[in-house]
This record gives sequence, structure tokens and C-alpha cells, in this order.
Amino acid sequence: MKDELKRRVYEANMLLPKYGLITFTWGNVSEREGDVVAIKPSGVEYDALRPEDIVLVGMDGSILEDGLNPSSDLETHLELYRNFEGVAGITHTHSEWATSWAQAGMDIPAAGTTHADYIYGDVPCTRGLTPGEIRGAYELNTGKVIVETFAGLDPLAVPCVLVKNHGPFTWGASAAESVRNAVVLEQIAKMAFVGRTLQGGGPERMPQSLLDKHYLRKHGKNAYYGQKK
Repeated sequence: MKDELKRRVYEANMLLPKYGLITFTWGNVSEREGDVVAIKPSGVEYDALRPEDIVLVGMDGSILEDGLNPSSDLETHLELYRNFEGVAGITHTHSEWATSWAQAGMDIPAAGTTHADYIYGDVPCTRGLTPGEIRGAYELNTGKVIVETFAGLDPLAVPCVLVKNHGPFTWGASAAESVRNAVVLEQIAKMAFVGRTLQGGGPERMPQSLLDKHYLRKHGKNAYYGQKK
């Protein structure tokens, strides 16, 4: 069972270079199964990564077996798992377009139907961390700021965030789904930037009725997009 979890997380991590979401070691993917989290090891190049290198940790951050050190972003992942019910996979990257919005400290507006098919509203950008939060438990505090940002939001309907001055985190029901959402986020970040440039300002948000139509036809009890089993 642990080997299967490691394999899934390894395969999800290997999707990051496949889709051009990472440079060097600038990213990590994890998956939670019960009280065990599997996550990429810290600083290991993707072309050297093996399934057996994936690190297993408890929800308290304890390493469960001898091996490599977990990603330095572990505490951020754990804080999201503790607070976002239904989330079982998390991806963090420094992908070019989404990170550009994060460095600008700007939300990505829901401007079109591609966005609305996957994300029910704007992609929020967190506030900046305070000097005390940075000096203290930085990675944990990054998670806390994300959770704070989602007060009043449904993380399953908006499965992504931009951490100001840092980069994007995405999540889903599995490691693979969290990577898919990272790919989607990168594409809508690029399109939103291009739209903003063409308009000479910010792209206008789409009408709420169109956002509702595109999101709800794919998600929820009355969804009708795709094939039914």
C-alpha cells in the first residue's frame, strides 16, 4: 500500500517537467492517504528522482521511514490537509505565468469560460507574510495565510491560490488531480495576462451567469458535461 502511494506521488511529480511547470527543483507534489502523506524529497533533481525516494510522513510532520528529507514545503502541505476537507493531493510550483501574478500580488480574474470550467471565481492572491511570520515557522505560516485567504471560499470550487511574492499552490482529490489543476492555472494565468495586455488594463470579469453556467455544467449534482456511467 505504501509502495503504491509512493508510485502515485512519483508519477504525479514527473508530470511537472512534462508540462513545463518547473525549472530545476522548483516544485513538489504530495498526496495524503489517511494519516500518511507522501511527498517529493527536498532538492532532488527530477531526472534523478525514483519512486523509492518519495518520503512518507505523518500528519504531525514526523518522518515514517529512513531515507531522504521531505520537501521544505512540507509544513505548508500539512496545514492545507488539516484545514481543507476533501483535499488529498497538493502541488506547488514556480511556473512562469502563475508566479508572475503572485509576484505582482494580484488575483487572477475569472474572465472567460476556460477559467470557469475549472475554477468557480477569481484565483485569490494571499496577503504578504509579515516579517515575524517569515522569521518564524515560515512554511507553516505560508499554509496559515492560504487558509486565512480562503475564509468564506470553498477550496474544492477554487482549487488554487497564489501566495504573494512566492508562487502558486493547487490541490485536488489526488496528487494527479492537483497537477491537472496546476496545468489549468498556468494556462489561465497566461490567457489572463494576454487579455490584460490587449485591453490595456485588466480583463473584465465574465458575467456571473456565464461563470455559473460553465462551472456548474461540469461540477455539482446537476452537471451534464461529459459521459455518464
